Amino acid sequence: MDIFLTLLSLLDSTVRLATPLLLAALAGFYSERAGVVDIGLEGKMLVAAFAAAATAAIHGSAWLGLGAGILASVILALLHGFACITHKGNQVVSGVALNIVALGLTAVLGNAWFEMGGRTPNLPADARFGEITLPLAEALRGVPLLGPLYFELISGHNLLVYLALAIVPLTWWIAYRTRFGLRLRAVGENPAAVDTAGISVTRLRYQAVLIAGLLCGIAGAYLSTAQGAGFQSNMTAGKGFLALAALILGKWKPVPTLFACLLFAFADALQTRLQGVALPGIGEVPVQLIEALPYLLTVLLLAGFVGKATPPKASGRPYVKDR
Repeated sequence: MDIFLTLLSLLDSTVRLATPLLLAALAGFYSERAGVVDIGLEGKMLVAAFAAAATAAIHGSAWLGLGAGILASVILALLHGFACITHKGNQVVSGVALNIVALGLTAVLGNAWFEMGGRTPNLPADARFGEITLPLAEALRGVPLLGPLYFELISGHNLLVYLALAIVPLTWWIAYRTRFGLRLRAVGENPAAVDTAGISVTRLRYQAVLIAGLLCGIAGAYLSTAQGAGFQSNMTAGKGFLALAALILGKWKPVPTLFACLLFAFADALQTRLQGVALPGIGEVPVQLIEALPYLLTVLLLAGFVGKATPPKASGRPYVKDR
């Protein structure tokens, strides 16, 4: 039973750690399916995390923080769209620039506003998204196997975790069962054909990057007002790039991307539990090696265990209409 409870605790951490990866990866799904490469997922998450924590600290409301995080992320998404869609700029360069701007801007504003070395004040409980206990969770807790599974793993997460999980089937339905999804996938494969059909390529791509901004805003707000209790400098710590790797590992499909995010999050949850633990026949593994475990796993999977991952054909290429 102790092993079972330990495993449940590990899986519970996996779900929590996978949430920002999943939201950012789905943001990348919309953007890249429309043909716009989004290296700037990291930067949008970072500014959203700062805006959400700063607003929640000042006004004492997690919901206002969420709104501020989404607004900040959408503004960066619009900047990315303006550079790449309207002015046909290099999408990779634009995304890298957004990441650099976000890293510097959040540190400077955090230090100027709160004078805490780029951090925000610790948020009280009422300024954060708290855990939700699902119906019958307490009553079923004593039931063997199913009770702890329901109480520990399924119940007890905050609203944004359940929202992220719900967005996966919603994204699948939008992408594969709606007219908008069909057009979105078409504009990432053959924008000229979409344009010939009388549909605006520019409008579709802007809609895609706005959805990406919305999802990155939720991901960033989750980091600082749900998983954490405030903002710290560079608190995304490469999660945007891990989300891109999960999207590639999932071959630009929502459900496989979910499992890729869970895999990376499981490696992250595992590394926190392995620190300071002596393994039989090996001894205590260096902390640096354990902390690198999620990233090593990413490199190994993308290097040779994924198979061929083919991005949308028009990905990264600005559309120039023939005259």
